[in-house]
Amino acid sequence: MRKVIVWMMVSLDGFFEGPKGDLSWHRVDEELHQHFNDELRTKGAFLDGRRTYELMAGFWPTADQDPQASATTREFAGIWREMPKIVYSRTLDRADWNATVVREVVPEQVRALKEQPGGDLILGGAELAAEFARHGLIDEWRIYLNPVVVGGGRPLFPAGTTLDLELMETRRFGNGVVLLRYR
Repeated sequence: MRKVIVWMMVSLDGFFEGPKGDLSWHRVDEELHQHFNDELRTKGAFLDGRRTYELMAGFWPTADQDPQASATTREFAGIWREMPKIVYSRTLDRADWNATVVREVVPEQVRALKEQPGGDLILGGAELAAEFARHGLIDEWRIYLNPVVVGGGRPLFPAGTTLDLELMETRRFGNGVVLLRYR
């Protein structure tokens, strides 16, 4: 059975997005980006909230056409375009780039998706992760902890969230980011 894996970059103070949507503090160098590519190319689909999808769709469809793009950037652009995407949104009428819009999280539909053949499902977006967690649909958390404090923004875990997780793996990257993998 496929797993639903939350995949998020987070600051030391628990934010996935800094003030005013700032993501400039994300420390994605070539080593970390290659790790992302190696892991994500084997997955079955991206499950994204609207904001995450729009952020990704605003850059990745043509990122490999930039002559100055790195090899890892060009590679990920292809991975992103080809990967099926399910976008959870009540406001989008349609989404491009191999994407399907779904209006709400229906636990039975997600469980049926997990039973389909293919690679694991990568969930992006804190609000969507909170909704999946409320329904007990998350099998794994991959938190990429960045060695920065941003002082505010949007937290990964909404106030009142309680989870009892088991640490499965840690990995330190050369840029100081640490993968914390939980189930």
